[in-house]
Amino acid sequence: MVIVEILQIGVIIMAKKQNIFTLIPKVDELLKVEKIEMLLEKVPRITVVESVRENIEYIRKKIIKLNEDEVEAFKIDEEELIENIIQKVTLKNKMNLRKVINATGVVLHTNLGRALLSDTIKEEIWNVASSYSTLEFDIDSGKRGSRYAHVEEIITKLTGAEAAMVVNNNAAAVLLVLDTLAKNKEVIVSRGQLVEIGGAFRVPDVMQQSGAKLVEVGTTNKTHFSDYENAISEETAVLLKVHTSNYRILGFTEEVSLKDLINLGKKSNIPVIEDIGSGTFIDFSKYGLYKEPTVQESVLAGADIVTFSGDKLLGGPQAGVIVGKEKYIKEMKKNPYTRAFRVDKLTLAALEATLRLYLNEEEEVIHQIPTLRMLTISLDEIKEKADTLYEMLKNNVKNCTIEKIEGVSQVGGGSMPLEEMPTVLIRIKPENISVNKFEALLRTYETPIITRISEDQVVIDVRTLKLDEFDIIVNGLCHILMR
Repeated sequence: MVIVEILQIGVIIMAKKQNIFTLIPKVDELLKVEKIEMLLEKVPRITVVESVRENIEYIRKKIIKLNEDEVEAFKIDEEELIENIIQKVTLKNKMNLRKVINATGVVLHTNLGRALLSDTIKEEIWNVASSYSTLEFDIDSGKRGSRYAHVEEIITKLTGAEAAMVVNNNAAAVLLVLDTLAKNKEVIVSRGQLVEIGGAFRVPDVMQQSGAKLVEVGTTNKTHFSDYENAISEETAVLLKVHTSNYRILGFTEEVSLKDLINLGKKSNIPVIEDIGSGTFIDFSKYGLYKEPTVQESVLAGADIVTFSGDKLLGGPQAGVIVGKEKYIKEMKKNPYTRAFRVDKLTLAALEATLRLYLNEEEEVIHQIPTLRMLTISLDEIKEKADTLYEMLKNNVKNCTIEKIEGVSQVGGGSMPLEEMPTVLIRIKPENISVNKFEALLRTYETPIITRISEDQVVIDVRTLKLDEFDIIVNGLCHILMR
């Protein structure tokens, strides 16, 4: 008897649910709603239809899970349904790759795109992107030209090198150099310089892929001149020095200077390659930061080939730049890998425009290139920025506690790993939601605001913020905490 009653109740509930199902608006009906029709004028129809169907399916699943009491009270709010559809369409129609606000204080944040391009070069990039260009066309001769010609002259002018070329990143640059100069031959490198770069890619793996035979010398913390000297054989093609830009070995250490390595290379008639990783034209020690080797210094010292990144301390787009002796660069341009590693017109336009900024006085260069400006900004300027944002938040945002404290920023991007730059942090503790939920809502806001959590508070570092982002941050916090 009990079983029969349960079955009867189940049948009644199912019948009620079926009645609710009939109340769900059909796809065609929703597409005729004025607000949805307005969306169809701006957004691809397939996106709108997908969003409508997904919301309808969500309601169906919700109804299926209802118990007896919930069935009686359940209603379909068509206004809410339409707003949810609009929200879903808006989300679907956004680019996956889009702008975020970096409030982490990590200047070269790899996950957030590393170096920011200068606002002053937008027109140059857009002109190339939206028009046909001289990518591989020589205006003077009317014949096919070289895409490297657009940047080679300015790179050699800035670095003092005989020749230059550009590939898509620095790992590709090292691979191309070694494949050209040392395939099936030996490359001598210190054990203390066998670095791992982002994404678990390791220098030994790159070298192996090039076909070069790795000869490790010295130990992790100490490598002597004699270690290189004793390792040279008839099979030695290259002496390689790798700048450990993403870590430091401290204490009981010793390494061979580039100058000494070059002298050994000349004596043995073996080219010396230096991979300086991040790459910079600016001596940051003048601004109170760690001394990084500049490209000009490596070239002047006599390195046969120098490789470095374009999107780190240089402040340009992702690229691997190779500079050095013309005879070696010519060989690399003929290597089949060169076509596989070549850069596109947008990268070349951004790189050339960025490099042209370096023709100005250093003070102007630092002002125009965002990465350099963020790295060298004074603490007084940071305090001024922090005061402005703090007052805006205190005057407009409720349901939280807000405070300013001293802190440190990081360079990021595998550059200057020990550098801690003094900064001012704004810490926010929400009252009505958890800190983790708060951070997630900021991260998923219309313009994502990327922060970090410390001591159970959300932390904003103003070093990496632009002034025109302050209003977005304030509006975002108001939207999240005051709804």
